[in-house]
Amino acid sequence: MNPKVDFYFSKAKKWQDELNVLRPIVLDCELTEELKWGVPCYTFQKSNIVLIHVFKEYCAILFFKGALLKDKKNILIQQTKNVQAARQIRFTTVEEIIKMKPVVKAYIKEAIEIDKAGLKVELKMDLEPIPEEFQQQLTEMPALKTAFNALTPGRQRAYILYFSSAKQAKTRESRIEKYIPQILKGKGLDD
Repeated sequence: MNPKVDFYFSKAKKWQDELNVLRPIVLDCELTEELKWGVPCYTFQKSNIVLIHVFKEYCAILFFKGALLKDKKNILIQQTKNVQAARQIRFTTVEEIIKMKPVVKAYIKEAIEIDKAGLKVELKMDLEPIPEEFQQQLTEMPALKTAFNALTPGRQRAYILYFSSAKQAKTRESRIEKYIPQILKGKGLDD
């Protein structure tokens, strides 16, 4: 257990009991516990394997390369249609976690083996169409275009999806304006 991560488990109000059952299960799989993105992240030889996080309706263990798991029990969930690699196992009770302990451990061990083998999820690299308001900014600001092109494909895609999801041009423009400084700093939407 990493003391830097303890606060996450003690601050959780709704899912504290479930998290306190889930944490030792993950730690028993010989992973290193770290704090990344403000949540407990578990690594194998510095490579991200799983993380634990909470939502309003459930707590979950997220597999970074979950799309590569065999999922024989058909329990992995793709968070949204835009998530390509990660998959979750969701929990709503302590009893559910205890019952699924052997399955969770088996999935984690499989995820470690996938990482050891160097397997990678083939990501869809074709970007959605760039909104015309953002394309105009890229044309007018060469530094923005350079910074945007230097971002990872996933970060580029996140921005494009976020900008495109606004129905009105005015909203797209305000979103773009808000995030230009972040793009220029080389940061992703959620960094």
